[in-house]
Amino acid sequence: MALAKEQIRQIITENNFTNVMDVYAYLKEGFKDILQELMESEMDATLGYEKNQKGELVSSNKRNGYSTKTLKSQYGEFPIDIPRDRNGEFEPKLIPKYQRDVSGIEEKVISLYARGMSTRDIHDQLQDLYGIELSAEMVSKITDKILPEIKEWQSRPLNPVYPFVFMDCIHYKVREDGRILIRAAYVIMGVTIEGYKDILSITVGTNETSKFWLGMLNDLKNRGIRDVMFFCVDGLPGFKEAIQAVFPSAQIQRCVIHMLRNSFKYVNYSDLKKFSSDFKNVYNAPNESAALAELENMKEKWGKKYPYAISNWENNWEDVNSFFQFPDEIRRIMYTTNIIEGLNRQYRKVTKTKSVFPSDTSLEKMLYLASRNITRKWTQRYRNWDQVLGQLIILYEERLTQYL
Repeated sequence: MALAKEQIRQIITENNFTNVMDVYAYLKEGFKDILQELMESEMDATLGYEKNQKGELVSSNKRNGYSTKTLKSQYGEFPIDIPRDRNGEFEPKLIPKYQRDVSGIEEKVISLYARGMSTRDIHDQLQDLYGIELSAEMVSKITDKILPEIKEWQSRPLNPVYPFVFMDCIHYKVREDGRILIRAAYVIMGVTIEGYKDILSITVGTNETSKFWLGMLNDLKNRGIRDVMFFCVDGLPGFKEAIQAVFPSAQIQRCVIHMLRNSFKYVNYSDLKKFSSDFKNVYNAPNESAALAELENMKEKWGKKYPYAISNWENNWEDVNSFFQFPDEIRRIMYTTNIIEGLNRQYRKVTKTKSVFPSDTSLEKMLYLASRNITRKWTQRYRNWDQVLGQLIILYEERLTQYL
């Protein structure tokens, strides 16, 4: 229960506070006194009587002095007296045996680590705010406590069906045996049948390969996924074969935005705005035949000047054209991987302080903790999801209705 104003005014008057540090010192002493009194009450409950109030009660056990323990708290370090009993039966619940930290400091360390702070920055912040000294090794040991949680999260059961799945990877530098190597963080994100985003998997491995993706897709299937309507991916050789090997009924859509960016590499800056505007007629076409006609118009207008910008689409048309057969509600979700790129931007924001990670494990810890913070904010369904789901049920009734 909060203190009444009259009590607060009385405390101020009695202690003659002149600055914030005076208030802090008072709170520190008050915190210590409250803990001490709570443990005395615990001892009373164990013995069955209050101190010096045994009266006629018959008991072979009684108080047996104190042992002193130094505690770490949000108010710094201070000594506290732990009551003892003659029979050794007293087990304090407030401050259990061997516990010397009541600050919740481990939660604070993990929270700061999740926001991308380096071990040195965490050390300095805890020292400045709480007067607590934690080495980089201790910070690492504290964050290692979430490793079983990560393992459990990576193997958790998944839903039987996801209408949309997005796959991408981010590259990081990791130190191994004195060498700095490039690692790929493989990220798979899904949209549930209820319309909510979910991070299905994050795995740190070697450079991006179709073989590694195949293993991750098999892992998704082993964890319970039976069907996926659409995979939205960037252009990786072998990607299509890997998906078809595990989910043969899924539609595969290569990211149109990535395709555009690849084409823009071959276009002079002075022509880029006009070229980009003209290309909208291709991917905004009402159907595939109209899109091919617009692509032919692009070829006539720009093909001689920028042949590679056009041939890039011609050579990869089979991987791009899937979304033309669907209505706008579905197109807007599947034609681009922007949804997962937005997630990757949030990862980069958290990891930007780390030019090189000391190990794969440290990278996995930071990405997992960042994911945990990110997904807490995903409380809204995908926009216009009722319309999207209605279209999906019409198109894939047998595959979807059994899971509704």
